[in-house]
Amino acid sequence: MTEYADLRDRMVDIQLAGRGIRDPRVLEAMRRVPRERFVEAGFEEFAYEDSALPIANDQTISQPYIVAAMVEAAELKSTDKVLEVGTGSGYAAAIASRLAGTVHTIERHASLARVAAERLDLLGYTNCMVHTGDGTRGLANEAPFDAILVAAGGPSIPEALKRQLAIGGRLVIPVGNFADEQSLLRISRRTATDYDEETLGAVRFVPLIGEQGWAENGTRSASNLTPGHARSQSVTDMIQATIEPLPAFDDPAFGALLDRFEHSRLVLLGEASHGTSEFYQVRAAITRRLIEDHGFTIVAVEADWPDAAAIDRYVRDRVRTGPDEPPFERFPTWMWRNTDVVAFVDWMRGYNEQRPPGNRAGFFGLDIYNMRSSIAAVLAYLDSVDPEAAAVARERYGCLTPWQREPSTYGRAVLTKGYRRCEAEVIRQCQDILNKQLAYGASDPDSFLDAAQNARLIAAAERYYRIMYYGGAESWNLRDTHMFETLGHILQAHGAQSKAVVWAHNSHIGDARFTEMGTVRNELNIGQLCRQKFGDAASLIGFGTHTGTVAAASDWDGEMEVMRVRPSRADSYERLFHEASAKRGMIEFRRHEALRRRLIEPRLERFIGVIYRPDTELQSHYAEASLPQQFDGFVWLDETHAVTPFGPEHRRPGAPDTYPFGL
Repeated sequence: MTEYADLRDRMVDIQLAGRGIRDPRVLEAMRRVPRERFVEAGFEEFAYEDSALPIANDQTISQPYIVAAMVEAAELKSTDKVLEVGTGSGYAAAIASRLAGTVHTIERHASLARVAAERLDLLGYTNCMVHTGDGTRGLANEAPFDAILVAAGGPSIPEALKRQLAIGGRLVIPVGNFADEQSLLRISRRTATDYDEETLGAVRFVPLIGEQGWAENGTRSASNLTPGHARSQSVTDMIQATIEPLPAFDDPAFGALLDRFEHSRLVLLGEASHGTSEFYQVRAAITRRLIEDHGFTIVAVEADWPDAAAIDRYVRDRVRTGPDEPPFERFPTWMWRNTDVVAFVDWMRGYNEQRPPGNRAGFFGLDIYNMRSSIAAVLAYLDSVDPEAAAVARERYGCLTPWQREPSTYGRAVLTKGYRRCEAEVIRQCQDILNKQLAYGASDPDSFLDAAQNARLIAAAERYYRIMYYGGAESWNLRDTHMFETLGHILQAHGAQSKAVVWAHNSHIGDARFTEMGTVRNELNIGQLCRQKFGDAASLIGFGTHTGTVAAASDWDGEMEVMRVRPSRADSYERLFHEASAKRGMIEFRRHEALRRRLIEPRLERFIGVIYRPDTELQSHYAEASLPQQFDGFVWLDETHAVTPFGPEHRRPGAPDTYPFGL
């Protein structure tokens, strides 16, 4: 039983509280009722997964989140009299019974009603009364009810249920087309004749069969044929009506769309793949506006610190220090060595040339991989400011020497005793540099920040490659925590008024708590950490596409290919946007509550990184997420194209010797 209790606690913390259920009484009820006792035999091990499960008579036990969301929406009080339509397994009735005075639950299948009654009685839920009958007609002899919960989707709201609501009562019911998703509605009775109606989001339920619902064959029942009342506005219609078209990237009207983010301290811009040209172009256009008009001076990207530092020296015209190596030569080179990035970098240099050194926009890397270049940068810096400390650093970093070029093999090596001292040595070196901040940083704070961050990267990378050998969430969490902490160090170094734009993949900047990363794998990411620390001062913007081409490889360290992106799956968010006939546009969910609620129920979302495998796309590149909880806004580009890798043929005539890619 302890095992199930632990799973129940995890369900409540991750699937419910982590996705926005706030009522502490609801969370406690979900923590107390043993869902494993309500599922069919053989399904106990799946009882606390975030999904509906089959029960007898082709019915289902609803997923825990939906049960909690409906009960929370009903705002149950300890004295309430509740009607539940669709008893099913009895689980939702058991939850409601922990929150209300009495619960009457009605089920049309006599066999289900009998089993549920026996189960509820056995478990001690004595304030639950199970009835057999047509739930669309309610229970007139027990009315009025303070709350009515309907666990099946009807074509419209049964009039009988509305009439059986007490004044001030709440009715929560899914309404919509028989074979499509429904809208979860909350109806509040204000007077004998007046009702308020609000939409809580999109859901999928079994059909509500009965006199005032659907007939068994899927047609409207004869008593429920109000013309034009069969379905509410479709979600694709809502997207079409809400999405704001994107003008050309160089059109001033495009920039005006982004003024809404001027009060953010952080604007995090995603991408649905690492090799799509339009994603870079949109991010560049947004970033230019934020830099030019709204005081943003930091561009922080999903790239290694030493590689990005070479770009920063170019765009801010800083003196070169450290090894003279071209940046971004490790796989995947096209991710940053592409023509779209070069165009933006050239714009940054031109913008900065018109400003004093202390007021220029910088380009910084957040990632953890390039340990070899970081070691070289630390040693070069110490050679210039403290040769004796450089000699000590060389000795300390010596244990990492065999793995500087391929650190992914380090995790296995440290299983041997001789290499376990590396962690302590690299941490000590990092601490030594940070302890000398006043001495080292007074004359050149930018160079000190560069050296200090490289030292932090080495310490984090040593641990990252050590734990990566074992797999699991810890290595991902360490990497994203390092990137978040790096962002914090950059903001701190640039002062309390500094503002940053972050470029990273959707999987990093969308709040992990509302994706499979957080709900299934216990992973966190930069977006989640930024929201937790900065609240509404952080704006998270995701990106998506339906089809086109992408630059990617079939395997790690493989050759770049231009691949055709398969059209999005029918059960994905991307397909909703495609079917809304939106070619390119943006939605800010914070401005459109009705659509946010309609899209809140998780569905598939596509994630393409530097590897793309179309043949296994569902397994390799799709995961469930709640888009409007994951992001504050979403940029949609229906058809997109692969980036163009930057080569010598693209270098503009007369480019300076400090040109960042060393071509």
